[in-house]
Amino acid sequence: MNKGGWVYMLADRYRGTIYTGVTANLPARIHTHRTNPQGFVARYGLDRLVMAEWHDDISDAIAREKAIKKWKRSWKIRLIEEQNPDWLDRFETINA
Repeated sequence: MNKGGWVYMLADRYRGTIYTGVTANLPARIHTHRTNPQGFVARYGLDRLVMAEWHDDISDAIAREKAIKKWKRSWKIRLIEEQNPDWLDRFETINA
């Protein structure tokens, strides 16, 4: 049996640069992004968790992440704004 996973999006500001990722442990992954950013996340200062979706199976989360990464930017913005119209950092809310 596979354990679940998260698809998440980070941004630097309202309608700014967007990063899409997948993880089994959202708190640990966000902590890593914030304390030891690397690559794309470091280059653009992405530290705001603006979207997160839980999937019961990690393979579903991986498939969703791959699909979202192929989307047009406008579709990603719409997905974020359906849950989080002000692009607030939702880490504390989701992690609670």
